[in-house]
Amino acid sequence: MPALRRNSAARSVSAGEVFALIREGVTATRAEVREATGLSRTAVAARIAALEGLGLVTEHEEGASTGGRPPTLLRFDAAAGVVLAVAIGRSRTCLAVADLAGSIQAHQEVDLDGRAGPEDLMPQLVKRLEALVAESGHDLTDIRGVGLSLPGAVDQTRGAILNSPIMSGWDGVELAPFFAGLTAAPVLVDNDANVMALAEWRGHHRGIDDLLMLKLSTGLGAGIIAGGALRRGAVGAAGEFGHNKIPAAQGLLCRCGDTGCLEAIAGGWTLVRALQEHGHPVGHIRDVVELANRGEPEARRLLRDSGRHIGDAVAAAVNLLNPAVVVVGGDMARAYDFLVAGLRETLYGAATALATRALQVVPTSYGESSAVLGSAALILHRILSADAVDAALAHRR
Repeated sequence: MPALRRNSAARSVSAGEVFALIREGVTATRAEVREATGLSRTAVAARIAALEGLGLVTEHEEGASTGGRPPTLLRFDAAAGVVLAVAIGRSRTCLAVADLAGSIQAHQEVDLDGRAGPEDLMPQLVKRLEALVAESGHDLTDIRGVGLSLPGAVDQTRGAILNSPIMSGWDGVELAPFFAGLTAAPVLVDNDANVMALAEWRGHHRGIDDLLMLKLSTGLGAGIIAGGALRRGAVGAAGEFGHNKIPAAQGLLCRCGDTGCLEAIAGGWTLVRALQEHGHPVGHIRDVVELANRGEPEARRLLRDSGRHIGDAVAAAVNLLNPAVVVVGGDMARAYDFLVAGLRETLYGAATALATRALQVVPTSYGESSAVLGSAALILHRILSADAVDAALAHRR
């Protein structure tokens, strides 16, 4: 984050902006805050006091002495509260309690099927989250927010799925009300590939402002970080590349009801069906991956061919967005070598030489925890933003 030094004619730097500098590690002392912002000693003291009042910043005498009294260091207090993270999938759901730095304090993976309607599933999740908060050593008053992710395009304003071919009964259902009995803290809902992109961008790939996250599982989706921001599109449908029409799938029926979609030839559900037709007792893409990793030739071939089709489709996105990194995640990524062998072949062959000159294709940094970590990052990005901190201070006044 750049320094926020202002001239005298500019508006004063807010307490929320000072907090952002401390949280990102740009400044660690009052003198550094003054240097970065141009604020006076009195103004810095007032903003630090306000942030301490919210419990977000602490100050300790830990700095190295230069001959006199050692300077006091300003620290973001990640233990000042917790957020709840929920990643709902087609066949399983991950729950977590995280501190304000996004570190997981308690985690649970449960076989709660997202194909069940929200009226059935959500009350169960809320009960399990309440128990998980207690397990983490916190109580409900410590909850600062809830981040929730699901497959499908999401209307963030309403906190509801817009369209998901695999989550029957969820479209249009607002999810925040289900948490009303647990917490009054804000609830944010987003697409699963989007939050996975956030996890990578705010974590292992911090500092990379152009990143494409591929979530390859039962369905295919992408999260897009472009110009240092998550891009959701006009109606939240950015990244739904699994339903691009491709010649190789012409005439093939997709689960969305249309024909010719990429998923109809490369999605995880298609690979499951193909192996079932060859007599293999598989029920999920994870079973296909397991067969491939055990050496089953047909499973390996299917994953490699899927990677080829995906790479061909992703090449257009690479040309359009010019990301520095393509991150591959989701259940199919557990057979990374077979899948990405095919993906690299067509991606680098179809995209321009300039767009791929420095392009990295890498596996997700967080494995199966990616979506739940991203759900935590989603809500933390909102509640700890400079604007949110300033609003909380205004409310206290």
